[in-house]
Amino acid sequence: MASAAEQLAANLNFGAFAKATELKKRIWFTLGALIVYRIGTYIPLPGIDPTVLTELFQSQGGGLLGMLNMFSGGALGRMTIFALNIMPYISASIIMQLMTAVSPTMEQLKKEGESGRKKINQYTRYLTVLLAAVQGYGLAIALEGAVGSSGPAVIDPGWFFRFSTVITIVGGVMFLMWMGEQITARGVGNGISLIIFAGIVAELPRALVGTLELGRQGALSAFVIIGLLVMAIVVIAFIVFMERAQRRVIVQYPKRQVGNRMFGGESSHLPLKLNTAGVIPPIFASSLLLLPATLIGFSGGDSPGWVQFISIMLGHGQPLYLILYAALIIFFCFFYTAIVFNPEETADNLKKYGGFVPGIRPGANTAAYLDFVLTRVTAIGATYLTAVCLLPEFLISQYAIPFYFGGTSLLIVVTVTLDTVAQIHSHLMAHQYEGLIKKAKLRGRRG
Repeated sequence: MASAAEQLAANLNFGAFAKATELKKRIWFTLGALIVYRIGTYIPLPGIDPTVLTELFQSQGGGLLGMLNMFSGGALGRMTIFALNIMPYISASIIMQLMTAVSPTMEQLKKEGESGRKKINQYTRYLTVLLAAVQGYGLAIALEGAVGSSGPAVIDPGWFFRFSTVITIVGGVMFLMWMGEQITARGVGNGISLIIFAGIVAELPRALVGTLELGRQGALSAFVIIGLLVMAIVVIAFIVFMERAQRRVIVQYPKRQVGNRMFGGESSHLPLKLNTAGVIPPIFASSLLLLPATLIGFSGGDSPGWVQFISIMLGHGQPLYLILYAALIIFFCFFYTAIVFNPEETADNLKKYGGFVPGIRPGANTAAYLDFVLTRVTAIGATYLTAVCLLPEFLISQYAIPFYFGGTSLLIVVTVTLDTVAQIHSHLMAHQYEGLIKKAKLRGRRG
């Protein structure tokens, strides 16, 4: 008789997927929500001249602005109701996670379990509204001060335009936040990551056409275009390798006798990923870098000298921007890893169940050893993330390559794809186990 594992492996095919009705509902819900999101990225803000906007964005679309447009799936360049995408919510999440690390009150809420988590989520939503309103107002001021060759970008500037822009932007951000939560709960994958993923993937064909057009015009040589495609394949393979890489810490369990039977004695391993934080650090870093751009937008066309200096230094390829971006990525790699993995708690759980790391005393020594290993592993992961995310900056400064072919976009696409496929596979596995249990019960009744 074939084992349950062999039966499971044999049945994981298209037929198994066809029978998994719950999984199909989740996938259709996710696809439907992402289609609604893409439709929203083409609904423009009222009172803006699209011709002037296109002209201004083409002349100033590099660097931070281009990266934010990439995260928004082109919505920022079209100045639509989803222009800020989900970035204010991500900024609010960063602030709340920092608060849980420095504020005793927030830390106590985090320890209260599900009820505390709900309160923190509610505070995050309130903060999202505040940040979206501030950034939306800064966007409105910046648009009023923008002037192209054919006239101003805003047809009728004034308080009515500012108010309507803020209301529309806040409404768009809150709708995307709600949609992301619904995808996570009722769909497949992480909703927030999938929204950013959908925007990048949807704009990839346009970026490819734009790159080929540069080649046709002679701005890029055929050798550079072929090299770009080869580089993208190599970067994707490198990202997959690094995302699957683990440092396995051996854990031994002692033998124990219960009655006449002997249990335990086996060894297992504790997997520590090289990149525990995943795609969070570059998204968090980009979101924080949006805040100075928002402050610059408040000044409109009459910018003081220091504001203009900051705006220039935050341009793509500039040393200050590269240093800040790299520093934020490294910081959030360590910060997020410290949040999701607690060495002291892991060491206590191992001690509680009798597990120990060979050669290391249980308790505090095990926690110190895990912290040491995790720090070294995270340093490698942070270096890898920084190198991948700074890649598009050098490509843009040298060859004017679109952000969609850069390391950050490829990192997001590959990481979210791996995570979503893993969740689909787990749903299939659960469905197959349910089927095997039902078959076993039926056979037991017949017997």
